[in-house]
Amino acid sequence: MSDVRILATGLGFPEGPVAMPDGSVILTEIRNQRCSRVTPDGKVSLFSAAGGGPNGLAVGPDGALYLCNNGGSRYVEGVSMGQGPHPDYKFGSIQRLDRNTGAATLLYNECDGHKLSAPNDLVFDKAGGFYFTDLGKRYARHRDHGGLYYAQPDGSKITCLAYPILSANGCGLSPDEKTLYVADTEGARLWAFDIEAPGVVRKPSGHAPHGGRMIMGLPGKARFDSLAVMASGNICVATLTTGFITEISPKGEIVRAVKMPDIYPTNICFGGPDMKTAYITLSDQGQLGVMQWPEPGLKLNYN
Repeated sequence: MSDVRILATGLGFPEGPVAMPDGSVILTEIRNQRCSRVTPDGKVSLFSAAGGGPNGLAVGPDGALYLCNNGGSRYVEGVSMGQGPHPDYKFGSIQRLDRNTGAATLLYNECDGHKLSAPNDLVFDKAGGFYFTDLGKRYARHRDHGGLYYAQPDGSKITCLAYPILSANGCGLSPDEKTLYVADTEGARLWAFDIEAPGVVRKPSGHAPHGGRMIMGLPGKARFDSLAVMASGNICVATLTTGFITEISPKGEIVRAVKMPDIYPTNICFGGPDMKTAYITLSDQGQLGVMQWPEPGLKLNYN
């Protein structure tokens, strides 16, 4: 078992951690429909009453936080994972959260006339735009497909880059920003999309309908969730059910697999002066964990 210290407890299916310059972590609580701030001493306070299903977070070029909101999920007593859409679900969205007040502003809830289903994770590039995934919603007898998008933070433009992807989850850019990695939850597959220009990915070939190259997949009951890219270019993927953070090289080799004290480690981010402090959302137990990673994470563009 890894040396994970529990920093905060009592969280409602936490996700989307962002390590802030003051040492705090802002994260989402999907079940509690809010975003929260966790201080270095573990105190939890409300950051934004965003509503719906706050999922992925990232700091944008203007210093605000940008939120992937999945629209909300239905939860039942005794089960940590959401069980389909919330009864009040209408659509998913991208929101801008004021850094000082947490006030939410709607930026996008559709693309090309099609509603966003369940935006999940996002990453900003050096050009100031952001890539984001849509996981899709799962219903009793069918599901919406997921997809990959690129958008501007002022709400002026959104483009669909790849559709369908079965269950597009975590996403992250390689250090040179020539590759976008996307974790596909069902089937535990890691895809790589070749970037030709900001917001432009290589067109699909006959081998992959959405244009991605499969880097690797895991057998058995493992499922991939969110991810973070390392300074080395490796990709750390939160691996559900088996309960690992799996570090994968761009060639698809497993560099290390670190066991977590939870079956649902859902996300990981890096902070601290040397970028070796890993913050991990442990969502089955509703906790935020922290540990030292053997190598530094990649410093993101705007935080």
